[in-house]
Amino acid sequence: MTAIPYSNRISIRDFLARRGIQPKYERSGYGMYLSPLREERTPSFKVDYVRNLWYDFGLGEGGTLLTLVMRLERCDSREAVRRLQNGEKGDTGIASLSPGIGEPLGVGGVSPVVCSATVPTLRILSDASLRHPALVGYLASRGIVPSVAAAFCREVRYEVNGRAFFAVGFRNDAGGWELRSERFKGGSSPKHITTLDNRSDTVIAFEGFMDFLAYLSLKYPERLRIDAAVLNSVVNLPKAVPFISRHPVIRTFFDNDEAGRKATADLIRLCPRSEVIDQSSFYSGHKDVNDYLIARIKDRPKTTKTISDKQDHSCRNNLQALKAERAEIEPPCRKGVKI
Repeated sequence: MTAIPYSNRISIRDFLARRGIQPKYERSGYGMYLSPLREERTPSFKVDYVRNLWYDFGLGEGGTLLTLVMRLERCDSREAVRRLQNGEKGDTGIASLSPGIGEPLGVGGVSPVVCSATVPTLRILSDASLRHPALVGYLASRGIVPSVAAAFCREVRYEVNGRAFFAVGFRNDAGGWELRSERFKGGSSPKHITTLDNRSDTVIAFEGFMDFLAYLSLKYPERLRIDAAVLNSVVNLPKAVPFISRHPVIRTFFDNDEAGRKATADLIRLCPRSEVIDQSSFYSGHKDVNDYLIARIKDRPKTTKTISDKQDHSCRNNLQALKAERAEIEPPCRKGVKI
């Protein structure tokens, strides 16, 4: 039997999952992800589960796990293999494997199969108040009001293969973190939803925490008085149903794409006693709530000649000017319901 290249022993799907990167949706034999190589709103990073290959349609590039590690870590192939091997410290080191995914069929026509192997893990080192200029600037570029970010996010330092990094962290109910920065999108285990319980009859639901922060920034300086659920990936929807379904009114702020529409449809089916209100029409023409917010902020300086240079770079001033437009993202509240 032909020797299996080391990198092919590990599935790209498992490798990404261990970094907290989950598919936006899956089909038979493949999954579509938000690219870990760049910032994007629509998933265009395909992972072929059968052949164990990836392809980024936005970059026009693809390859094996080895080439993905080389791109992510900005290193050569020898260093990429070393980092993958370092992820197996403490493991037996050798797995019982069939021919690796992406390899030719062996004698007798045995189908390629990938067995689980330990991949480089992300380890949280510490968390503190948001202070680093790079992270503050990143959130400002996404239109997030500083006080909103300070209330719900932390500055998280983490380690991958002995190298330390930092990112904006949003904690989930199980103690894991969603991590974001200008160059990184991922998270730490365990993966779970994030809920805020204000004991209200209404709950607002989001796919990701950046949309949740964008929603609060659009409503600033009002505070959140109703319940909220952040899925931290649509694949976590089943975990959110017990919390969401206890509310008579459910407002979904999911992405304007197939996965978002399916998530809303699933909630309608899984929560028959609740009124599920799809809010996506209020930010139609935009991928999600955060995309809507960024577009509004970018458009405003072009039409307001009196804005000073200082104001042009002030997230708060731009967002204050958006208060009158709140009705576009949300219908009038029911009588007696405050948000």
